[in-house]
Amino acid sequence: MVKTNKLSSIRNVRKEQLDVLYNISAMLNVANFQDSLVEDLLDLVINFLKAERGLFTRYNELTDNFHIISARNIEKDRIIDLNSFSSGILRQVISQKKACLYHDAQADPNASQFQSVQIHNIKSVIGVPVFYQDRIWGVMLVDSTENRQEFTPDNLFFLEFFARIVSLTLDKIIRMEQLESENIVLRNQLESKVPIREMIGVSPAMKELFHMIQRVSATDTTVLLLGESGTGKELAARAIHMLGPRKDKPFLAQFCGSIPDTLLESELFGYKKGAFSGAYTDKKGLFEVAHQGTFFLDEIGDISLSLQAKLLRVLENKEIIRLGDTQVKKVELRIIAATNRDLLLLVKEGKFRQDLYYRLNVFPIILPPLRKRTGDIPILVGHFLKKRSTSNLHIENEALKKLERYSWPGNVRQLENVIQRAIILCEGDKIRSEHIIMEEEEDITNFKGLLKDYELLLLKKRLKDYQGNRTKVAQSLGVSVRWVQMKLKEIAEETDKR
Repeated sequence: MVKTNKLSSIRNVRKEQLDVLYNISAMLNVANFQDSLVEDLLDLVINFLKAERGLFTRYNELTDNFHIISARNIEKDRIIDLNSFSSGILRQVISQKKACLYHDAQADPNASQFQSVQIHNIKSVIGVPVFYQDRIWGVMLVDSTENRQEFTPDNLFFLEFFARIVSLTLDKIIRMEQLESENIVLRNQLESKVPIREMIGVSPAMKELFHMIQRVSATDTTVLLLGESGTGKELAARAIHMLGPRKDKPFLAQFCGSIPDTLLESELFGYKKGAFSGAYTDKKGLFEVAHQGTFFLDEIGDISLSLQAKLLRVLENKEIIRLGDTQVKKVELRIIAATNRDLLLLVKEGKFRQDLYYRLNVFPIILPPLRKRTGDIPILVGHFLKKRSTSNLHIENEALKKLERYSWPGNVRQLENVIQRAIILCEGDKIRSEHIIMEEEEDITNFKGLLKDYELLLLKKRLKDYQGNRTKVAQSLGVSVRWVQMKLKEIAEETDKR
């Protein structure tokens, strides 16, 4: 009986409704994106019903929240405040999973009970659920502060029919957008020709990084990679090597931090038999092994001044001398160096040779910290889930938001560790917010102490964020390096008093 009534209603569709349906079908055939599609659809509905406003909102079942896909008024102005609509009507549509119509909401007890209806003086309203794969995807709502004659049961059915057509189109559009997102990742990897899968990102910062790598890789220029720990400097160095003319030659890397001078020198330059106790045979250094290839020096800012002088000779003359030897050997290789320290500041402090700095700083590339490319976090999480887990794991929205709100002092490396930890803690097929465990950050948002204490707390946090780099801390706070140094002195004096 219900189906017969619906068929009868369809047969009785008025010319005005047919005209709207025709325009809708024409729009849906060319629609590519949800936002632009919904804006045009809302304008049609508002004009047809002579309503004042229209809303198309997405419903998140996991968080039980709504967010605006599009909201418009009769003048086609965008509305950005969801609270200006009746949340009670929206939730009624969700809970009942069916459309609602109130020709005079102020007089109808089913609608007048909602505080939002009273506050916004809503008289006429229609709310229609939009389904996607048998679940409510969102709600379409039109309303007015006047009694509208077009808010009728006939038009309510028409809007339900309209919502079903939108639902069919949403399936197409969502699939297209998913494919497009995947294509963006693939296109970035192909355009930059980076064969290293771990270099992932579609943010503007990463696009610029891929562009810089692509440009410099075709040359033999010395590259200096700058960035915080965990941003992927070695991956960038490997990408430069693999994209360049030396890709079929060796790529060697040496970490220079926290290694005794003599040990690091013997590793880099090699040694002659008898050069020191335990040197029983001659040994080639890594510079020799990397001949005609690429050599990556990580944390170059930590090497001593004496070793810096020998490295300068490699860069200037392409020559090395093994420990305990007098014979000069020629090496032909490309040098890529990296550091998370401010080399220019070290030069001013006399801890780094100025001539070596300018030899290394021919083509600097700054790797962005994760907190400045949070848009890449969902893609990175998906990559790490596939990399670290054999099961089909998914991450909930709240867990993802928790990751996006964090400052990530350890950057991508820290994110991978957090995801690996979450995989271990997760017992089902979904990673939830409680599975995301990170180092606690000092809360400065609810600080109730004195101004001077707040300054010191904020300074400590920024020093942690920027790995102790005073120049970058000063830039981020909009103050001078001298101010930072004075505050650090205050911290030291306060510590001594205790």
